[in-house]
Amino acid sequence: MADEPTPEADDEEPDAARAALERARATAGAKGLRRSAPGSGRRGPRLGPGMGDPISGSGPSRRDPAQLGPLVDKLLAERGWVQPVSVGGVVGRWREIVGDDVADHCVVETFDASELVVRADSTAWATQIRLLLPQLERRLAEEVGEETVTKIVVLGPAGTSWRRGHRSVQGRGPRDTYG
Repeated sequence: MADEPTPEADDEEPDAARAALERARATAGAKGLRRSAPGSGRRGPRLGPGMGDPISGSGPSRRDPAQLGPLVDKLLAERGWVQPVSVGGVVGRWREIVGDDVADHCVVETFDASELVVRADSTAWATQIRLLLPQLERRLAEEVGEETVTKIVVLGPAGTSWRRGHRSVQGRGPRDTYG
């Protein structure tokens, strides 16, 4: 029965809590902090002069968060990055722009000074891409703008390099392999 609280112990706990609260209030008052009583109408600290806008009501304020899209567009325009970003869009979305069949056999090699260089994995695909150039140019104009890509160069597969090591012999290479 020693574990059960006595009625006198229950009376001491609220007094101890109340005393601790009063000590905290006194310490806060000594530091210059005021407490607002519930229902007193005071909602919190107001911003003073030089500290920004006063607390806004329900309407829009300049302190409201701005949307990211218009800010990024403004930054791109100010820095002159619109064309490089659209070029990155061409390279990054190549498969989406040209389709899966063409993208499986043709990759973007470089994009410099509005000239797009693509490399096909076979001569047959290089010829096919050359035949599709008008449609490809029209599609790129729709995606990234009219003057972003002015010329498209289609390259075939890279030839085999016979240079191996630093002691290779200069010359035309082996002729018996390719006739």
